[in-house]
Amino acid sequence: MRVNDALLPSLAADFGVTLGQAAQVVSYFAIAYGLAQLGFGPAGDRYGKYRVIAWACVGSALASLLCMLAPGFETLRLARLLAGIAAAAVIPLSMAWIGDVVSYEQRQPVLARFLIGQILGLVVGVALGGFAADHLSWRLPYALLAGLFLAVALALFSMNRRLPARALLRRPSQGSALQGMLNDFSHVLALPWARVVLLVVFIEGMFLYGAFVFVASYLHQRFGLSLSAAGAVLMLFGAGGFSFAVASGSLSRRLGEVRLVRWGGALMSLSFALLALAPAWWWALPLCLLLGLGFYMMHNTLQLNATQMAPERRGPAVSAFASSFFLGQSAGVSAAAWLVGQLGMAPLMLGCALGLLITAMVFAKLRSARRPAG
Repeated sequence: MRVNDALLPSLAADFGVTLGQAAQVVSYFAIAYGLAQLGFGPAGDRYGKYRVIAWACVGSALASLLCMLAPGFETLRLARLLAGIAAAAVIPLSMAWIGDVVSYEQRQPVLARFLIGQILGLVVGVALGGFAADHLSWRLPYALLAGLFLAVALALFSMNRRLPARALLRRPSQGSALQGMLNDFSHVLALPWARVVLLVVFIEGMFLYGAFVFVASYLHQRFGLSLSAAGAVLMLFGAGGFSFAVASGSLSRRLGEVRLVRWGGALMSLSFALLALAPAWWWALPLCLLLGLGFYMMHNTLQLNATQMAPERRGPAVSAFASSFFLGQSAGVSAAAWLVGQLGMAPLMLGCALGLLITAMVFAKLRSARRPAG
């Protein structure tokens, strides 16, 4: 998902396109990723979540291979579209599976530990993209991704055969697959709290990634930092998230869901605002760390609510959550690509800082109102 962030200037130079056009490899992936969730959620409930994820990893390996071999920018965009479709099953069905087997009271720390895998992927993806852009070829990361996806697929097929019955929950098929999918999402969208969670995560993805995807390019253009160094700085975003994952049990008990969201939104807002005003590149070191910490404080709480907003349709519900998040990301990146050309990167970050703060405070207030008395 993040391997292209630091590759954008390299792709722009190699294919003779603008930075905003190069960002389409990010937005195309996100659009496909978001929309494909709608099919994978019901499929996971019907055919088994582990099995569906394993086949999706096979598809992701093939799509990564196509990205590596792309002869032109149009082909690369199409390959990234296919990659978004194939990868869409992994995170939401994993979250839904955790919801199936872990009680709500114990679930937030488990989801936080699950985030460690995502964080490591984020960190390595950004760093690998920057290193490849500076020293190797933008094609190398895709070759590595193809091999990793294939290895994970084989491991999942093996694990699926050894899981106990309680971890292989399926919902019997009723009618056609299309009708079942429509019934599932109609049920989820009929729930008022589900609509709130889906809207908030859409807005969160829009404001966060609308600015974040350009941070490496911002450090490169404004301060002359190499792309590999800028990618290394962005690794601190993952370090902030890792810090939350390690301390999630204690933080969840001490702060609770409402204050986690409030503090998370405040940290994200402060980080983007100070990045926009930073007089030197090294300001990005602590700010990226705080940005990652704030994001995972808020997003993990949203994930927790997503796993319980429609327990009897957990696969479709969590898939709708992930779809909303990545459609928001796509909308944010697409709008930001235009705004960067009109306003510049600093005003973009200031606007996203304000949007994240308002979003967090509104959701915290709504979540507080739902808390049972006492």
